[in-house]
Amino acid sequence: MAGGPAAGRPDPPMHRTLRPNPPCAILLLAVLAATADTAPRLAAQSDPLAAVSGYFAHWYDRVDAAQASQPGWITPLATTTPRLEEEFRYDQNRQTLANGSTVDVYGAGKGLELIPTELTEIIIAVPPYQVRRGVGPVSGVNDWPGILLKYRLLSANRKNGDYIVTVFAQYGIPTGALVLTSHNHVFTPTLAAGKGFGDFDLQATVGEAIPTHDNSRAGRMRLGNLTAQFHLGKVFWPELELNGTGWHGGSRDGRSQAFLTAGLVLGRFPIGGRSKLIVGAGYQAPLSEKYARAPATPTFSHNWILSGRVTF
Repeated sequence: MAGGPAAGRPDPPMHRTLRPNPPCAILLLAVLAATADTAPRLAAQSDPLAAVSGYFAHWYDRVDAAQASQPGWITPLATTTPRLEEEFRYDQNRQTLANGSTVDVYGAGKGLELIPTELTEIIIAVPPYQVRRGVGPVSGVNDWPGILLKYRLLSANRKNGDYIVTVFAQYGIPTGALVLTSHNHVFTPTLAAGKGFGDFDLQATVGEAIPTHDNSRAGRMRLGNLTAQFHLGKVFWPELELNGTGWHGGSRDGRSQAFLTAGLVLGRFPIGGRSKLIVGAGYQAPLSEKYARAPATPTFSHNWILSGRVTF
């Protein structure tokens, strides 16, 4: 989504009234619907254990089929790709706040990415660990980004048009330390798309982070990303990204922030069997230097990103 999680101490929690969580049910139904194409095959088996064994025995057949029918681009540094990936990803961020403090973000909310069917991907994120130095030093685990489900609507590989359209559904849970948590469950529906033009491609997402509990200081975040990427040689993927966030409602109502991310991703390097290594680095800078220094800057003023992934 937009580049990097918000850093710094959140607004003080206000009294809130819990209410039913419809996005939980929506996300569960989406998962069931996305995997429904495997149900008839499993039911047809006379032996349930054999059916389950067969499902996992053909896991990589489905992964290969899913990836063969979509573009072959590399995942950008900040933008969540519309492609389906099977990998483990670890990112490291070094953010600088408007007051000069720095925040190291370990993990950056990435994690395990799996392709259970030819049309779906599930991302099981790892909660990021943050260390803030300077003004108001603090450290601890931040909120769990939760689980993100991708469902691919349309796709074609390079020989057949080089395009993709995917929808996401993510649900985050406020499990972080008291000084870091947002105190809100957050449901984030997203539309993602991409188009290739030879060695050049564009990948984009647009979504909205919606708090699901009553909280007068919480607001919605509208998130947008656009990545322009070029493939040089066998392993070089230079990129430029536009990453924007706008706040609507709550204590940050009307504020917005946009970054330009310049980065380079290298890969895919064979490391044994099916596994390949991908590494990348980039720098996020605000599009307005004046805005970056303003006291009202909602998140960070600039950010370094390191990314490592192992596909399988």
